[in-house]
Amino acid sequence: MYSKTEVSQLRQAFWTTFGQYMQPVPSAEGVPTNWINYKTGLKHVYFRMHADGRHATIGIELTHPDSDIRELFFEQFEALKLVLHETLGEQWIWEPTTEDANGQLISRIYQELRPANLFSRDDWPRLISFFKPRIMALDEFWSTAQYAFDELR
Repeated sequence: MYSKTEVSQLRQAFWTTFGQYMQPVPSAEGVPTNWINYKTGLKHVYFRMHADGRHATIGIELTHPDSDIRELFFEQFEALKLVLHETLGEQWIWEPTTEDANGQLISRIYQELRPANLFSRDDWPRLISFFKPRIMALDEFWSTAQYAFDELR
């Protein structure tokens, strides 16, 4: 087992390494991007990457506190499902309602890698290889799909 300090240091070291690896990669629109804290420009719509000692996930999280509005966002993503999966090159898992780590209801569309261990530096190349093409594909998808959400802003 790792101490809280070691867990925090390893987590920070991984995301710093990933950020440095991705830093020279421009967005689909050719501009520098903060890949770790990707900004969708849409409140309550996030592209999130997570890794721990068991698995890694990357996905779209819809966090609007109003379930009806969150459902509208999810339905809009469903309307773009074919384009999303085509851009990603794979099928993702769709959860219209689930709980986040804080017990808040959210919707999410995601892919996971199991097993994966953020705390083993030997797994870092695998984690980077998992995250990189998917966050880049999400960015490519979002560069055109974001306009479908203009009425929900």
